Amino acid sequence: MTAAVKCLILLSVVALLFITELVPLAITATAGAIACGVLGFIPVKSVFAGLSNSTVVLFAGMFVVGAAMFHTGLAQKIGIGVVKMAGTSENGLMLGIMLVGAGLSSVLSNTGTAACLMPVVLGICAAAKIPASRQLMPLAFAAGLGGIITLVGTPPNIIAAGALKAAGFTPFGFFEFAWIGIPVTVVGIIYMMFIGKHLLPKAELNADQEIEQEIEASTANPTKQIISGTILAIVIVVMAIDSKIFTLEMAAITGALVCVLTGCLTEKQAYASIDWVTIFLFAGMMPVSEAMDKTGAGKLIAQWVVGIMGGSPSPLFVTIVLFILSCGLTQFMSNTAAAALLCPIGISIAKQLGASPHAVLMAIAVAASCAFATPVGTPPNTLVLGPGNYKFMDYVKAGTGLVVVSFVVAIIVIPMVWPFFPGK
Repeated sequence: MTAAVKCLILLSVVALLFITELVPLAITATAGAIACGVLGFIPVKSVFAGLSNSTVVLFAGMFVVGAAMFHTGLAQKIGIGVVKMAGTSENGLMLGIMLVGAGLSSVLSNTGTAACLMPVVLGICAAAKIPASRQLMPLAFAAGLGGIITLVGTPPNIIAAGALKAAGFTPFGFFEFAWIGIPVTVVGIIYMMFIGKHLLPKAELNADQEIEQEIEASTANPTKQIISGTILAIVIVVMAIDSKIFTLEMAAITGALVCVLTGCLTEKQAYASIDWVTIFLFAGMMPVSEAMDKTGAGKLIAQWVVGIMGGSPSPLFVTIVLFILSCGLTQFMSNTAAAALLCPIGISIAKQLGASPHAVLMAIAVAASCAFATPVGTPPNTLVLGPGNYKFMDYVKAGTGLVVVSFVVAIIVIPMVWPFFPGK
């Protein structure tokens, strides 16, 4: 039995445990990482390398910055203001949250956008007496959808453009992704407001939850509110600049340090604000993704699916199959890794068919961002897991429909904007 097959078996076990939740998600992810090391899929030193990943550091920093907004009462204050403007209707709040989330994530980090807006959304939910579970998942989904709109919105877009350039084709432009990104985002928001919301957890905000939210936001201090808000604003601006010298992670951690130094929250409160389930879940899955890449398990899946297409499939059929494959892989492995794995395959197949690879690679890139059906598919999904008190199947129920809707829109729009045989 090859290492690739063994890795696929391990991935199946991990997926089964994720779905059934027989053991906590973080334990499943961490055990999966350890298994990858024990079985020799990855070097032993890489088993816990996920804990030092920059995204994990970004998570921790933004948890603290977000907590400072609660401890000063700013999140509650913002929440009340938004409720007054949008009303307390679920649809009104969801529309506002998803529009802001998608807009910011189109030019900012999807993860940074979700991390920055999460405390604000929690404040809104507390003020409107709405369970956070009704709004946090739409926020995460909006961050994923908005990232499709521009070249820098999400890593798969950059990978697709780079793959085209490396193969001698004209790469995608900065706003070229908007042709598909905007329609997918608009339809996705409409879906969540009219269909997806009915598939979200229906848990009511009980008395204990209501009291807890009020306590967290009850230590109102006008001066510290201004300070915590300023810190968050500066962190967002620095993230928007995306400096190579001062990274997103450095901005988040610096913001967290300043929050403690200025007394917006205590050191103990800062440590307590970090959701360790989220940290270990994300960090644990990173080695599993690496194992899929190193053992060739991901490539094996790709080759098997491509093999069933036969001799000379139509470009549209190839696009559909690669979209489904990319979307399937990205539910459990890094969207960056999924795109990096499939883009070269897509170009090769397009060349064999004498077709332009642009439509194929656009489909792969968009599909890699449609990681809505699992909590480990994308960092924003993982980020809201704890605060939203979600279970694995909550993502499957609400996210699968969004994946299907995105697929339909993509398969209609992509061939229209990027013809398979331009000029004919």
